[in-house]
Amino acid sequence: MAGEPGHTCARGPRCASDYQGRISGPLLDRIDIRIDVPAVSAADLIRPTASESSADVALRVARARERQRERFERAGMKDVGTNARCSTAMIETIAEPDAAGLQLLRDAAEKMKFSARGYHRILKVARTLADLDDKPTVGRIHLAEAISYRIAGERLAAHA
Repeated sequence: MAGEPGHTCARGPRCASDYQGRISGPLLDRIDIRIDVPAVSAADLIRPTASESSADVALRVARARERQRERFERAGMKDVGTNARCSTAMIETIAEPDAAGLQLLRDAAEKMKFSARGYHRILKVARTLADLDDKPTVGRIHLAEAISYRIAGERLAAHA
């Protein structure tokens, strides 16, 4: 894979951008979270790091999903169980950001020219991040993280 240590290509950086450019913009716009995952080095494997256990992460995810299910049930939407599956009108209601988050979202939407679909997907991801943090309101930090997950995809499209 391009970008991995030891990978060489006679075409250089253009090889990676051509490969990434095969994904159409409308398809890429439907992908909620896009991140670069670099190759793990031996030093990364040897170095001890403090991290959240898989069991703790699973519990946090289960709690967030339960909050989402309960939220939609209270709204009379028993067929919707997650933020990803809710309507655009509903996500605008349940993911209404705080003032700082709203300003960040406005600035980012203007600068990065989000499509309507991209805008709503950012709200859905941000609401999910707030649920994972057990926060009732979507804050600037949740929106910043959700936007960062889209930036990787925007860079891919720009290189195409």
